[in-house]
Amino acid sequence: MDISQDVKYLKGVGPKLLEKLNRCGIFTVLDLLLYFPRDYEFLRSNIPFNEIDEEDKQVLTCVCVGIDRDVRTKTGKTLTTIRFNYLGNLVLGKWFNQGFIKNTFKVGQSYDLMGKFKRVTNRLEVINPIIGVKLAKENEIVPKYSLKGDLTDKILIKLIGNCLEQITIKDNLPKYLLEKYKMTNLDFAIKNIHFPTGRRELELAINRLKFQELFTYSMKLLMLKKNLRTKNGIEFRLVEELKDLKAALPYSLTDAQTRVVREILRDQKSPWPMNRLVQGDVGSGKTVVALIAMFNVIKNGYQATLMVPTEILANQHYLEAKKLLEPFNIHIELLTGSTSLKEKRRIKELITTEEPVIVIGTHALIQEDVDFKNLGLVITDEQHRFGVEQRSRLINKGRRPDVMVMTATPIPRTLALYVYSDLDISAIDQLPPGRKPVDTRFFNESERFSAYDLALEEIDKGRQVYIVCPLIEEDEDMKLNSVEKLYNELSDGVFRGIPIEILHGKMKPKEKDEIINRFKNNETKAIISTTVIEVGVNVPNASVMIIENAERFGLAQLHQLRGRVGRGSYESYCILIAKAKTENTKKRMEIMTSSTDGFYISEEDLKLRGSGEMFGRRQSGDEEFILANIYDDMNILRCAKSEAKILLDSDEEEKVKFCNEVKNSLERWSKYICFN
Repeated sequence: MDISQDVKYLKGVGPKLLEKLNRCGIFTVLDLLLYFPRDYEFLRSNIPFNEIDEEDKQVLTCVCVGIDRDVRTKTGKTLTTIRFNYLGNLVLGKWFNQGFIKNTFKVGQSYDLMGKFKRVTNRLEVINPIIGVKLAKENEIVPKYSLKGDLTDKILIKLIGNCLEQITIKDNLPKYLLEKYKMTNLDFAIKNIHFPTGRRELELAINRLKFQELFTYSMKLLMLKKNLRTKNGIEFRLVEELKDLKAALPYSLTDAQTRVVREILRDQKSPWPMNRLVQGDVGSGKTVVALIAMFNVIKNGYQATLMVPTEILANQHYLEAKKLLEPFNIHIELLTGSTSLKEKRRIKELITTEEPVIVIGTHALIQEDVDFKNLGLVITDEQHRFGVEQRSRLINKGRRPDVMVMTATPIPRTLALYVYSDLDISAIDQLPPGRKPVDTRFFNESERFSAYDLALEEIDKGRQVYIVCPLIEEDEDMKLNSVEKLYNELSDGVFRGIPIEILHGKMKPKEKDEIINRFKNNETKAIISTTVIEVGVNVPNASVMIIENAERFGLAQLHQLRGRVGRGSYESYCILIAKAKTENTKKRMEIMTSSTDGFYISEEDLKLRGSGEMFGRRQSGDEEFILANIYDDMNILRCAKSEAKILLDSDEEEKVKFCNEVKNSLERWSKYICFN
């Protein structure tokens, strides 16, 4: 089977199914095989009563012993209860609003029931069990995929299973690595990630594929750094106008900013291309450092570009750059998806000349028809939102330009050395004077309206409020607050008569900008949003950040969200509303309420994450990775980087050959899988 062939040629794939697969990003057989499960169901069948664990689904063969009369619950639902016997123990099957289910059962007959059976003293209870399920094999593990529309797990399982039966997967890691780390071969890993024969086998498969990702990722970065070190860059002179720019700043630079500016200017003077990461806490002043770097490049007669992840952030940087740099006759342009076609053509024509210009924009900057004539500096902001490939595409717009990447997510130095091994690292670890710390408080779910009382007090003072939810729409299974649910609840309740709006990532850029602008202009008093406001929203009048279901967010993300307030001269508050059922959640809330130091928080986050949850919902740590998480898989990353470095420095024929295979492409690691 040719893994590059279109999935439309697979048996059973017609036009309708093809459309569904394409919507999931599945176009080829390789895409299908690399569409890994998002989660698993662990099914056990007919096990002893005392071994039943309510966390896993069970299939139990039960005898119907009675059918109770339907009752009406306090919430108005109809409850149907059927009594069963399982190995001499009472089992109550309960169905809501499904009165017809009684007709399915006859007293004295056996039925296979599948669900999560909860132990209540000496009996079992199961809600809405599935009936007549084919008995699961002992410890059967069922893959669950990310689905769109009416695509089902059953269809994907059948298609992937048929493909794997026809393919033998050839390994592409050196044999000595597999032996050294006792890793399974790639054929075993791919087959067991989809259809694990047991928990141990699934763990082996996941660890092997995580190593594969992190090893190749490390190879990319190390080769990128080695390649840059062997090339001549642009030697920029330090212009006299830098002193004038410093004098014109409306504030004095902190010692940390001054130190990082010196490091950048030293890089600009060197004959090698700069390749530097600038990380700083929320509000530490990274933007002005970037503007100083671009100022020197423009005054040397070159072009500079700043790429950011959102249009909101691009507009914000554009306005800030114009305010600070235009008095020095610096030409600045804005290029985003919302830029008109006429303006796009004008800007694209402009940058093909040698005109010194700063172009600030989004992903629109890396489109093929954007061609810089004289690019001297590339800056990407919020580095964690751009992959290595995207950064490389922008770098390749010029002839060995200087490169600077910025992030407002402080990263522990030990981790940064592994994750950004192609970069020199600078840290702005000091906040400007006069910036007030945000008063952070934790409220249990039952106390949440105390948080909204505080928000109302601040609105009465003329301030504004952010409210962040983990979801856009309500999800009954997860029982989390959503933007839409909370908007309906608050607009009809405590915020009745107060102008509030909702904001989320599915909105069109123009609509989002209009909502943000109304909030900036104080026309809207509260904004209920997903994490789309994590970066790029600067409203000094906003003094309260309420985060619903705070237990669902990482510490770094909570800190980022908190950074949206405390930007004005007012006392500001961050309210964390969480279900603190575990010691881990309590500890995380304690860290957030006791510190506003992003570097300390990131260190604590790394300690708390530990090895991660192997079988739970997967949350990728980087958009380049399918399985790996750079925080949770630190130990694997450390080994992978060490082995990549050894391999890269080796002259042995097998190792050199492997390096060249990786060097020939900056595609995702998956493209290096060889199939026979």
